[in-house]
Amino acid sequence: QVQLVESGGGLVQPGGSLRLSCTVSGRTVSTASMGWFRQTPGKAREFVGVSHWRTGVLYSADVSGAVKGRFTISRDNAGNIMRLQMNTLKPEDTAVYYCALWSRGNYLSDSSYDHWGPGTQVTVSS
Repeated sequence: QVQLVESGGGLVQPGGSLRLSCTVSGRTVSTASMGWFRQTPGKAREFVGVSHWRTGVLYSADVSGAVKGRFTISRDNAGNIMRLQMNTLKPEDTAVYYCALWSRGNYLSDSSYDHWGPGTQVTVSS
């Protein structure tokens, strides 16, 4: 059974940093593509980026203006972990952050992912 669990969320002041981790069990991530999404109340899940097992990382053009240069996706294949390093956090980054395993189709669409973690809350506030 494939399971994903996010960790590392919390409350941070504007300008601070957090590192989220997504630990995967039941599937070897070295040959898997995995994505990060975020969601705020009343809104659809928003694509943050995807780590393709072969071609590298793609960040969403929709949010690149907001997260470009501040968010970095990496993976630890030996530990079956994907990470999201978030620096210079802003209040508008407040959301529940999810990791997911890509299945097929458009990387930017959450319907292309078939396994999801429960999410971790990130709150940026002074």
